[in-house]
Amino acid sequence: MTTLNVIGCGRVGQTIAALLHLHAQVQVQDLYSRSFSSAEQAVQFVGSGAAATELAQMRAANVWLLSVPDAQVAVAAQALAEAQGAYLKGAIVFHNSGFLSAAVLQPLQALGCHVASAHPALNFASPHTGVRQFAGTPCGLEGDAPALAWLHTALTAIGGRCFEIASADKPLYHAAAVFSSNFTVVLQGIAQDAWRSAGVPPELMRPLTEALLKSTVDNVLAMGPAQALTGPAARGDTAVVQAQGAVVKDWNSPAGEVYKTLSALAAKLKQDGHTRS
Repeated sequence: MTTLNVIGCGRVGQTIAALLHLHAQVQVQDLYSRSFSSAEQAVQFVGSGAAATELAQMRAANVWLLSVPDAQVAVAAQALAEAQGAYLKGAIVFHNSGFLSAAVLQPLQALGCHVASAHPALNFASPHTGVRQFAGTPCGLEGDAPALAWLHTALTAIGGRCFEIASADKPLYHAAAVFSSNFTVVLQGIAQDAWRSAGVPPELMRPLTEALLKSTVDNVLAMGPAQALTGPAARGDTAVVQAQGAVVKDWNSPAGEVYKTLSALAAKLKQDGHTRS
């Protein structure tokens, strides 16, 4: 059985480790986190493995997952290289960043590791929802051939839909994910703040959000963005866009700038079918 060690016991790391264990793709071995209690909790959630107190104490493994924040990937790679050294030769090491390429793992590649990045395009609100919702999740892969081959097999087995991304395209790819998911949440926050300021009863906030958001998602999936787009900018109602934009800017200046920019992009999308010039 392929052995797996995990560095970083956050929501993504726990989800991937639990699914790989559940689908018998790996034997989860050692889990490490800056907080030992987090590692212990991850062991309980995954249902396998042991919490480690130091990188140097982790046993040799066939596969290592560095599931840490983007700013810590290079640091974790260097620390792992220094702690494990020659024991890492031949191992597969991958991280989950959608922005960073496998090149950030160079200290490990220099030791003879096969390196890659694997980015599951899913909103990991919690490990529990991650495990429940993972089936069918697109997974962007990038790295060297041996690591990609293993990841493609393992992630497909747990329900992922794998595709490869060129290293140079990862920043734009990840920006698209931010627009699609993270900024959608921000826009919902703006909308709810505006409804609250406009006096919408609290008990109607959820029905309003649900009705508009669900119908919008359904229409985008069925028809594509250009055909699903509605509203004053899409209709060419310039007077409404300008007047409404001024109101929003008075209420919340940053939101007003967002409104102005998105209205211009909405008009272009409706006219040309895309937002890029």
